[in-house]
Amino acid sequence: MARFDYDLAIIGSGDAGSEAAFLANEAGLSVAIIESDKWGGSSLNYSDIPMGALSYVSQLLHETKKAAKLGLSSNALRYNYPTVNNWKNFAMKRAGADDESVYTEDKITCIDGQAHLLSAHEISVGEESIKAKNILIATGASILDTGIKIPKNLDYWLPENVPYILRPPKSVFVVGAGATGCEVAQYFSEMGCDVTIADLAVRVLPQEDEEVGQVLEEIFTKDNIKVLTQSRVIAIEKADSAKKIVFIRGGQEKSVKADEVVLCTGSAPNVDIGLENAKVKYSHEGIKVGPDMRTNVKNIFACGDVIGGHSSSTKAKLEARIAATHIIGKSKEIVDYLGLMRTTNLYPAVAVVGLTEDDCIRSDRKYKKVIRPLFCNASITSNYRSGFIKMICDKRGLFLGATIMAPNAPLIAQELSMALRYSMTIREIYAVPHPENEWSMIVQNCCEDLMNS
Repeated sequence: MARFDYDLAIIGSGDAGSEAAFLANEAGLSVAIIESDKWGGSSLNYSDIPMGALSYVSQLLHETKKAAKLGLSSNALRYNYPTVNNWKNFAMKRAGADDESVYTEDKITCIDGQAHLLSAHEISVGEESIKAKNILIATGASILDTGIKIPKNLDYWLPENVPYILRPPKSVFVVGAGATGCEVAQYFSEMGCDVTIADLAVRVLPQEDEEVGQVLEEIFTKDNIKVLTQSRVIAIEKADSAKKIVFIRGGQEKSVKADEVVLCTGSAPNVDIGLENAKVKYSHEGIKVGPDMRTNVKNIFACGDVIGGHSSSTKAKLEARIAATHIIGKSKEIVDYLGLMRTTNLYPAVAVVGLTEDDCIRSDRKYKKVIRPLFCNASITSNYRSGFIKMICDKRGLFLGATIMAPNAPLIAQELSMALRYSMTIREIYAVPHPENEWSMIVQNCCEDLMNS
């Protein structure tokens, strides 16, 4: 009988890896987790927690400055960035960022270093190696190589650098107008920076329906964020104490200067870990897995950003729970993404549940839709109107999906995630009592419009 050091070895301590580690440990399995960077992964150390804490401050600052018409005198409002950074660090500490003791207190073995598969059961970490009965790969993803010409001695930022800056620069150029790029651009703008954002696509947030990009560009323009769509950045050069960004737009080469550049150009799965040695199948899109999160090799599983798909902590943890139950051996459950929400942390926030209108058009599916601008008691009393809700149903009234752009959009959309998972109709959603003076009232209003359409 083969002898193993651990029942389960996990490569990566991010959302997926940590979730699986704790579940397997609670079930009595011996678990080792390998991490080459900060313990807790991207969410705790670079994205969700630190940027969520910073964005909360910047959004408070931004909205308070605009509240003069509500009776608040806020013209002299300022911020102290060292204190803002202290708040961010405190939030990260409370979440357990880069804290190995979170695992060791539960008797999970922590191993620092770069993991490399030697076979289907053996992993090398530096000069050492371990053998495991099962392996879970949760190595996440890293920034894409964009092909932009950048001198080796020229500094630039990636999204992971943003939470660790000492102070906001006077001007920032953001390359990429997907979810991360838009979040970074809005954050710097709210902190008083001159911001330009550029993307090759025809609109910002190109992965979402057209209305989202249109409304967001209007908001960005109103907040003095310069938007350069259909623009391809080809080079970043040194320009005295600043940086020169060269791009092509409308067939012409142009350039602008900025103090700092942030590359938010998308990511690619981290698959360079010796997958060939274990005969695990993968492509540039990520590791191939089945609905039980198992790879083509029986004892090797994968989940999170390394398998591709949209990136979110919720998705990673969902997949990790499925993988863990199969490793523990107590379930034959398969992953079910129905109702999984896609969110963008902006103000107003964006939340998408189920099918979008673009999805319906691509699949030639018959549908009914209603687009309703924000208008309910909450929008009246807060004086906020920049956003909308779009809901889609089939011809029989079965709810298919929604796109919401509003303050607290993920909270508004939560009931629609449940509605989707339980096959509710528009009439059934409408029948649920909604609080009259809250944002969720727009869901009921939209259902009424669909019922009458």
